[in-house]
Amino acid sequence: MTENHYQFENKVVLITGGGSGIGRAITQAFLQNGASVAIVGRRLSALQETLAGYPAEKTLAIAEDISKPESAHEIVEEILEHFHRLDVVVSDAAVFKGGDFDKVSVADWETLRSINVDAFFYLAQAALPALKASKGNFVAISSVSGSFGDWKQAIYNASKHAINGFVRSLALDWGAFGVRINAVAPAFTLSDMTKNAIQNPAQLVPYNNRVALGRVEKPADVAPAVLFLASADAAYITGTILTVDGGTSASTGQPHLA
Repeated sequence: MTENHYQFENKVVLITGGGSGIGRAITQAFLQNGASVAIVGRRLSALQETLAGYPAEKTLAIAEDISKPESAHEIVEEILEHFHRLDVVVSDAAVFKGGDFDKVSVADWETLRSINVDAFFYLAQAALPALKASKGNFVAISSVSGSFGDWKQAIYNASKHAINGFVRSLALDWGAFGVRINAVAPAFTLSDMTKNAIQNPAQLVPYNNRVALGRVEKPADVAPAVLFLASADAAYITGTILTVDGGTSASTGQPHLA
């Protein structure tokens, strides 16, 4: 999963959205680098699939709806009771909803906001005191959509802009306590969240044409960047949105002419 080995032995990591996609790749990368990992998601079976084959004493699956205000504190308390510490938090859980803005329902907006923004707020409030105690760090999974605009993605992009604002501001507030807060910003990534957008290879062509490296992103492309930011190698990095997008955002947006 990672070319380099990071020293996460005796470290405890909490990952939301660990049942699939980017969250699953991040979970398995931390486990392969020696960490103990607690993952959170709505479906226990998916969480168990992610953790299958890894030592039971180093894993914890928590089936919980993170969009509920009370859930985050309960999750952090369970992890502290189980592992007795918390060193890294990775906020990955997210949903995507797009379409014409005037057709977006209030229910769609509330669902997206509750998972993409509110859950981050709840998780950060609950976890930061524990990270202060361990001099740990928090890594959010944002998106290049949090720095720019996209057609028919107003509410999704707004949610990721919010995450970037949280990360930069919280990094200022908590740096004095030895807590680092950063984000990783992927581009379009092949995952469970995006699989409905791609029904055949031809639909990938417009995405590939926007990427300098010539292929769309995979969850395994994101995980090493998260481990780096969470590691001691990034000890002087905080408040950063690390773009991991194959060169997507290097373009002005003009068409790729062969």
